[in-house]
Amino acid sequence: MTRQSPARPTDKFDDDDYPAYTMGRAAEMIGTTPAFLRAVGEARLIVPLRSEGGHRRYSRYQLRIAARARELVDQGTPVEAACRIVILEDQLEEALRVNEELRRSAAGSGQAPGA
Repeated sequence: MTRQSPARPTDKFDDDDYPAYTMGRAAEMIGTTPAFLRAVGEARLIVPLRSEGGHRRYSRYQLRIAARARELVDQGTPVEAACRIVILEDQLEEALRVNEELRRSAAGSGQAPGA
């Protein structure tokens, strides 16, 4: 039986999904207000985790998504529309990634894609 080594506390620094940032700090990092973060949360673009005390906590990944929505809002796009655009961009990126994986897999097996 092998024993797994315990996770190092510093491993969380490398984890893009670790909810390390409070609402105030998150808003400061992306140059916006806590109200903006609440709005993108209400639009279900990002869902922050909650601390034991009920405070919102954001990950670096969530902040990158919120920052993209902020760029669109700064260009005049309404918050709800910006959130929908970011969601669609993310879905397109994932579909393209899966499509490329399928193409590589088909090429490696000698099959034509879709065959």
